[in-house]
Amino acid sequence: MPHSLRIAYARGVTPGKWARIWGERFRRHPLELIQIEAVTDADAELQAVRNGAADLAFVRLAEGETQPGDVHLIALYEERPFVVAPKGHVIEAADEVALAALEGEVRHPFDDDIEQHVEVVAANVGVVVVPQSIARLYARKDVVSRPVTDGPGWRVGLAWLKDAPAEAQPHIDEFIGVVRGRTANSSRGADAGAKSAEQGKPPAKGAAAPAASGADRRRKPRAQGRPSRAGRSRRRPTR
Repeated sequence: MPHSLRIAYARGVTPGKWARIWGERFRRHPLELIQIEAVTDADAELQAVRNGAADLAFVRLAEGETQPGDVHLIALYEERPFVVAPKGHVIEAADEVALAALEGEVRHPFDDDIEQHVEVVAANVGVVVVPQSIARLYARKDVVSRPVTDGPGWRVGLAWLKDAPAEAQPHIDEFIGVVRGRTANSSRGADAGAKSAEQGKPPAKGAAAPAASGADRRRKPRAQGRPSRAGRSRRRPTR
């Protein structure tokens, strides 16, 4: 198995929970996190996997975007669209916004220059519609964001190559298990360790006792309820 596991992730995705679980279970095989600069193009997000820089990648696909044919992909969750507008914009008074309410506004694109677009929005020029995690990532005091009720969303998934290197596959399988919620006891890597750890442990409470040796079998147990000589009380003669 390779010494470490490399995970690439799109901006806004937070793989910390799964990385923490991996670190607790597989201390001998550290996990390396690599942030992907691309935010909208699944093909660009998968470059780290395709060029061997990462073993798996958390990618974001736009609604209706086709899954690339050279990867396996597990869908994890969907992201709602959020509109980011300058502080004091009319959307600040609403709990959520329909796209019709943004008619007439300058609409900046959601692309790899999203950080610069938010800067422009903060300068009171236009709005931008982004995934919820991106709105949270680039939250500032001079902008406001609200969920969009009727816009297309995005889906986040975990992807890896169909022809991943054989030496990386065991770690890939283990990490997929972590993401899917496999427990430590059912983990393939943890099973061997658990079995070896069980050797030499005392039997659990209620478990059958080990068979007695020949010498132990020859000993006769003392009858219960009969006190030993040291424990008998001596009766004094009556005067």
